[in-house]
Parts: sequence; C-alpha cells; structure tokens
Amino acid sequence: MGGNLPKQFMLLKDKPVLYYSLKTFLDAYDDLQIILVLPAAFTDLGQEIIDAFFDKDRIRVATGGDTRFHSVKNGLKLVEEESIIFVHDAVRCLASGDLIHGCYETALQTGSAIPVITSKDSVRIINEEGNEVVDRNKVLLVQTPQTFHSKILLSAYDIDYKDKFTDEATVVEAYGLKVSLTEGEETNIKITKPIDLLIAEKILTQVSKVQ
Repeated sequence: MGGNLPKQFMLLKDKPVLYYSLKTFLDAYDDLQIILVLPAAFTDLGQEIIDAFFDKDRIRVATGGDTRFHSVKNGLKLVEEESIIFVHDAVRCLASGDLIHGCYETALQTGSAIPVITSKDSVRIINEEGNEVVDRNKVLLVQTPQTFHSKILLSAYDIDYKDKFTDEATVVEAYGLKVSLTEGEETNIKITKPIDLLIAEKILTQVSKVQ
C-alpha cells in the first residue's frame, strides 16, 4: 500500500477498514466477543476506533507478535471460555454475516470451518524443469474467518512455531487434525493493494443500495 499506516486503519467510505470487520462480527451474534490483535504501535488508535463506534465491553485489545502465528497465539491467551473461535483478517472487511453464520454451523458440527473459493484463473506451478499447468478445479483459494472449536485451536497453538504455518489451518493440521472446508464468498476480498480499496468501495455502495 505504501506509507506506514497499516491497511486496517485506512479509510473506506469515510470509516477505517477495521470498522467494517468489527461491525459485521458484532452484528452477527449478540453474545459474540472480539479480541482485536494489533501492532503494539497502533493499539491506542485501535482503542480510539472502538470507543468511537462500538460497545467497548464486547471488544478487548491484544498486542500482535512477529508473525501471524504469534499474533493469534497472543489473542488466544484472552479466550476464557469454551467457545467457537473465528480468526479473521481485519482487512477482509466485506465478509458477510451469512458467511460467519455458515462457518459457525460447520465448526459446530465438525470442529472446524475454512472458507474457500475456486480459482477462476489458469494455474501453473514452478518446478525444477520450469513450470507446469495445474488443474484449477483442484485449486482452492483460502479465506477467513477460519473457525474452530476452542478445544482444538487452543491445543494446536501449544505446538512450536514453524515457518510453514501460514494460517490457522496449517497449525491445526500440524497438530494432527483434519480441517473442514466450507464455501467462501467472492466478495470477501483482502485489502492488499490500492485498487482493492476501490473495489471494496464499489461493493459497499452496491450492498447499501440493496439494503
């Protein structure tokens, strides 16, 4: 994105990207509690957003770590009750309540729910000979919220960190458990580049018109 401001604090339709993620989860379930994990230098800014827009009793702030694994582990330290845990990228600010509900129901039945979508593009993999085509029907693109029963996720995060841990699913699999896949959403994009903010704004505008 350029600049020093983390993407979750950039403005989208006059509100921080983070606002939309927090609101969608809080609206999804009345008894849902949020643990917001932020870089140490931005916890105060995060608290300002909470105070400005939300019931601060439903959101607690934790300090992030050097990697995603360590940030999630820091957040999990604040989990006090047996529950279903959603781990979500704050910059996936267009996740819907329907997606959250679907992940919850799947995790309730199977212990986990990883939202995925199919690849619309042709896919190639680099190998020792150069590269080769891969059947895109066998390629799934992983989204969040990655959702787990707390007994599974808390136990899995007791293992030692490895570089191959790119998300929560890889940690749970390294712990020795299978994960369940569920249908994601095409609009559940991750804000990564400036163009993504433009796309997100367009989607939000269309959703507002429908509502």
